[in-house]
Amino acid sequence: MNQKMHEQAELADGRTVCAGCGAVAEGTLPTWTCSVENGERRYFCDACARENIRAIEGRLDSSWW
Repeated sequence: MNQKMHEQAELADGRTVCAGCGAVAEGTLPTWTCSVENGERRYFCDACARENIRAIEGRLDSSWW
């Protein structure tokens, strides 16, 4: 994973941030969804992933939904 992707997916202290709602988790949780959009890795918490699962499975960028 390149540095740009790493910086956008995690805070400096290693906590993962949800790209949808901004929720913060310690590390990468196995129940969160990871998506690569325009070369950037984005994580989505359980709630955001559930709300948008059809768009995620359809490979639509999060900016669309």
